Amino acid sequence: NNKTVNFLNIKMILLQLWRHSYTASYHIYDLNTRSLVTENLLPNYTQYISWSPVGHKLAYVWNNNIYIKESPGVSSVQITTNGEENKIFNGIADWVYEEEMFGTHSALWWSPNASFLAYAEFNDTEVPVMEYSFYAEDTLQYPKTIKLPYPKAGAANPTVKLFVVNTQAPPTVNSSEIIAPATFVISRDHYLSAVTWVTDERICLQWLRRIQNFSVLVVCDFTRENGMWQCPEGKQHTEESKTGWIGTFQPSDPYFASDNISYYKILSNTEGFKHIHYINSTGSRIPITHGKWEVISIEAVTNDFIYYISNEFGGKPGGRNLYKVLVGNGPTTPKCVSCDLDKDRCQYYSASFSNDAQYYLLNCYGEILENNTDLDSMLMDIQMPSKKVDTITLNGYTLWYQMILPPHFDSSKKYPLLLDVYAGPCSQKADYAFRINWATYLASTEQIIVASFDGRGSGYQGDEIMHAVNRRLGTYEVEDQISAARKFSEMSFVDKNRIAIWGWSYGGYVTSMVLGSGSKVFKCGIAVAPVSRWQYYDSIYTERYMGLPVASDNLENYESSTVMAKAENFKDVEYLLIHGTADDNVHFQQAAQISKALVDAQVDFQAMWYTDKDHGIGGQAHSHIYTHMSHFIKQCFSLP
Repeated sequence: NNKTVNFLNIKMILLQLWRHSYTASYHIYDLNTRSLVTENLLPNYTQYISWSPVGHKLAYVWNNNIYIKESPGVSSVQITTNGEENKIFNGIADWVYEEEMFGTHSALWWSPNASFLAYAEFNDTEVPVMEYSFYAEDTLQYPKTIKLPYPKAGAANPTVKLFVVNTQAPPTVNSSEIIAPATFVISRDHYLSAVTWVTDERICLQWLRRIQNFSVLVVCDFTRENGMWQCPEGKQHTEESKTGWIGTFQPSDPYFASDNISYYKILSNTEGFKHIHYINSTGSRIPITHGKWEVISIEAVTNDFIYYISNEFGGKPGGRNLYKVLVGNGPTTPKCVSCDLDKDRCQYYSASFSNDAQYYLLNCYGEILENNTDLDSMLMDIQMPSKKVDTITLNGYTLWYQMILPPHFDSSKKYPLLLDVYAGPCSQKADYAFRINWATYLASTEQIIVASFDGRGSGYQGDEIMHAVNRRLGTYEVEDQISAARKFSEMSFVDKNRIAIWGWSYGGYVTSMVLGSGSKVFKCGIAVAPVSRWQYYDSIYTERYMGLPVASDNLENYESSTVMAKAENFKDVEYLLIHGTADDNVHFQQAAQISKALVDAQVDFQAMWYTDKDHGIGGQAHSHIYTHMSHFIKQCFSLP
């Protein structure tokens, strides 16, 4: 980055809010004077701050309103005034956008030269409020009540507006709204899915229908005469899916070419595989890559090359390598940059490019640890498990699994097997990355095989497999885990009487649906923070796959995919149900309803709650939950 750094911001007191969001108090340090800036300090509990890409402007959000400083020591100019806790969010995302759309708390975007600042305004006034107790310290006589605007499937959603502020003329800054395309404005039920600055006076927005199979990309230009932004229909590009939803989770980001009007984007091709396409100035799509594999991400676009990550190499969906393809005079054959660097050790890479794409950092995730003497000697006394990645055939599909095998694995022995499941749409659990986690302990210390399997609904193998679960969660992805476990049970080294399953979040849902299926394959299982009924989960995620829970849409499949309806079958298995009481994401309500249904059906089961813990069950509870689950699995497998 060529930007000269003159200031540093130092976070002091940090209070975590949701997965990505926090408030903090900041001090700004001037590197030139080697002292803290003492004039016009930032307020305590600032929700977000962002330096301009050039110069020393600073945008920040406090009390849901946006402020801009020309430089750190001067007074700030207030950009918005209507911010209100849990009602109106300016420049920061509300809960559902943070979790499901942006993957960050930030909802403001500087233009390349900092002449403009774009920001989103979310209005949660109509969004129903989820309430739950927070018990806090034991001296608190009455628990606190957390109130969170949280749109569940079918409920009223936040509405969104996008504004752009001209920052060249403070303190008389004025915001101009860029209105969504006419196709969206009528219903007001749409999402803003991405914001990309092209130049200082050109911005690209992507809007998405509430039913997430249709999106429109618009390119808008600043008009100096009236200070407004124009988004001509000729520069709109629509994207539609006939078989499911758009993108892996949402529409992909565009990467603009040097002409600042044409761009590269990952789209499903005619065969349903995600590939790079060039969208030229007339809106025509020209495929740049093709094949029965997928492009995972575009990493950089230069005048000559596109750099991207894909899973093409060796026909292994669980691999990741960096490629480059020459652009300009028509597509050429892509060249793999990382494939041959260290084939035996490295089959899973990520890359990070400098702003001008002159340099990149290549990260190798394994599947094998780096080979060096210091590490080897450290691990000499530690028996590390090995990993096997292979395929089985189910329902005419070749599907991938992985097994973490105990050290000194002996195929003539019989081992207990734990199926570690997630199985959400576009998930991938069988891959070539190296990890040390609970499975490492179970395999090495307890001699348990830990397997994972990617069935229908899983990602990066084309839309046919991924969209198989469209509008019917809780069906094929559940059936395929059972079928895979049956196949594993037939392997000579697996003890078919000692097979267990566990999962967290979506994995907890699938675990519960599997155990409630009456398959007789599994002896026991653990569900952590599971979904139990899709009407309880958030709108953006759930409706992407299930549509709306109304009779005119998909109510029937919502009703037929609950864990509670399967309570009777839990009499045949040992079940451990775990949830945090302060889970803002998958609410404790979901486990509470499973528990009630099991009690009503007179099913004996085990349960553990974690007071005031959220979806991650962290802190002191982290070691507690894994110790507790280890005891349960050992008891199930009759291990000492």
